[in-house]
Amino acid sequence: MEWKFFLEQAPSGGMTYLGWLGSGVMWTLLVSICAWVIAFSLGSILGILRTTPLKWLNRGATVYVEIFRNIPLLVQMFLWYFVMPEILPTSMGDWLKQTYPNLITLPFAQFSLWEFTAAVMCLGLYTASRVAEQVRSGIQSLPKGQTNAGLAMGFTLPQVYRYVILPMAYRLIIPPMTSEFLTIFKNSSTALTIGVLELTAQARQINEYTFQTFPTFAAVTIIYVVITLTVVMAMRLLEKRVAVPGFVSQGGH
Repeated sequence: MEWKFFLEQAPSGGMTYLGWLGSGVMWTLLVSICAWVIAFSLGSILGILRTTPLKWLNRGATVYVEIFRNIPLLVQMFLWYFVMPEILPTSMGDWLKQTYPNLITLPFAQFSLWEFTAAVMCLGLYTASRVAEQVRSGIQSLPKGQTNAGLAMGFTLPQVYRYVILPMAYRLIIPPMTSEFLTIFKNSSTALTIGVLELTAQARQINEYTFQTFPTFAAVTIIYVVITLTVVMAMRLLEKRVAVPGFVSQGGH
């Protein structure tokens, strides 16, 4: 099996094939991390709303979760990229579809800013529905006495969530939240369908130019494994650091 072809000059972009892989890794990380910021922030809010006694907030969050969780991710990706610009005013839709320079200038990584934005929004909003369920389950797994004790001490309900419930709930859901974080890296590969040159898309391009299928996708597999193992180890360290004696996480640690 030949690996030296990775050091050969690629036909365009002034990079080697290894450089293409490096560019793909960068865009995979950028899309995934930006999407995770949206997913964690929005998912936390939705998860909290699903446990509040205010029925209209609870039902609104439930509707969001059920819609986004039950529509396939690939369909949502196409809806964001192809449909969203068409339902906006014409001038705004045309602006979104224009080709802009990279956020980070790298050779052979030119694509529309809307492609990147659509991928981030799609992954972020889809994963938020799953994060919401993790946050909800974490909150509901806590003894009701903690909420009652906080209210008895004179805390308002928002203060009970902030100072009593959420600090414990987040500790309990670190293992399932780790799985969601890993999943967003793997789901980022769907962004290739709308033209984002992330890791899998770059691997396909390399294969089309070189026909070195096995080493190309073997390298991509190794890269994904390294990324996921790094996340797992980091989250395990975090879990141990924030563990509260007497409470067992949902992951069984």
